[in-house]
Amino acid sequence: MKILITGAAGFIGHYTAMHYAGRGDSVVGLDNINDYYEITLKHKRGQLGGFTSEAMESGKMVTSSIFPNYRFIKGDLTDKSFIDTLFKEEKFDIVCNLAAQAGVRYSIDNPYSYIQSNIVGFINILEACRHYPVKHLVYASSSSVYGMTEKTPFSEEDKCDNPASLYAATKKADELMAHVYSSLYKIPSTGLRFFTVYGPLGRPDMAPVLFMKAIMEDRPIKVFNHGNLFRDFTYIDDIVKGIAAVINSPAPTGNIPYRILNIGNSKPVALMDFIHAIEDVTEKKAILHYTEMQPGDVYITFADTTKLEKEFGYKPQTSIREGVKALYESMYGKV
Repeated sequence: MKILITGAAGFIGHYTAMHYAGRGDSVVGLDNINDYYEITLKHKRGQLGGFTSEAMESGKMVTSSIFPNYRFIKGDLTDKSFIDTLFKEEKFDIVCNLAAQAGVRYSIDNPYSYIQSNIVGFINILEACRHYPVKHLVYASSSSVYGMTEKTPFSEEDKCDNPASLYAATKKADELMAHVYSSLYKIPSTGLRFFTVYGPLGRPDMAPVLFMKAIMEDRPIKVFNHGNLFRDFTYIDDIVKGIAAVINSPAPTGNIPYRILNIGNSKPVALMDFIHAIEDVTEKKAILHYTEMQPGDVYITFADTTKLEKEFGYKPQTSIREGVKALYESMYGKV
């Protein structure tokens, strides 16, 4: 099959592209390589996929030196003409849209970047899928859409009308937009609500990497809400396996070929327990600086993965200890 993976220099996008390139599918990776976090990490992911930094930045379609079936192009989802031309020329079977402006706290100070990337960019993808039909559109949503709901675990059937951040609101908007296009134009679409993804080459602005670096460098960790937080940490390999389980099975054809699925570990971990797991693996004690809850944060994330299990027989399995150990080894080369 021929698959477009957007956000291919990003965390989840990189691993997803590697999965399908390694499997032998025809893969086109797209990323605008923005500077939300250090570009060197995005280049490093690209280099592991067989692309030089210069080739990734060229704006031309380049072929991996490792996987002849994997090509990459730097481009922006908000450039409608570029996206339309890409779809017209490549005739994709599957689109996996993993590109987005990420980060809950960043959306407080930089709202317009979320509207451009997550709303304008996504409508361009939907329009391209409409005019150049694909067999399945799979796109990244987020556990953040559940907002401040107190009911746990979070089920796909729950109402999501109280987002706590603009980031969450844009992700919910994407789901609603996909529903409209599935309804009007019969585009099979699946939105995947990811829960706190972590692992090697992970985003440096997220707690697992921030905590690991701080502990190793004997710097204090800022612990929000005085540690009274729970997160459904999900290891990157489990996320990619979840995507792979879903991607070749479009939503059932009916009046509206549309669905939403949670992909999470379904085992919320107390933030302090996660810090203790890092301490155990690194054999170093954390220096803790307790502080108040941050705007846009939620108290708990907890995935109900019943639908994923029933429909696809899949459930994430990686333990926190295994995941933290893999992250540590990737960052510091220690066993």
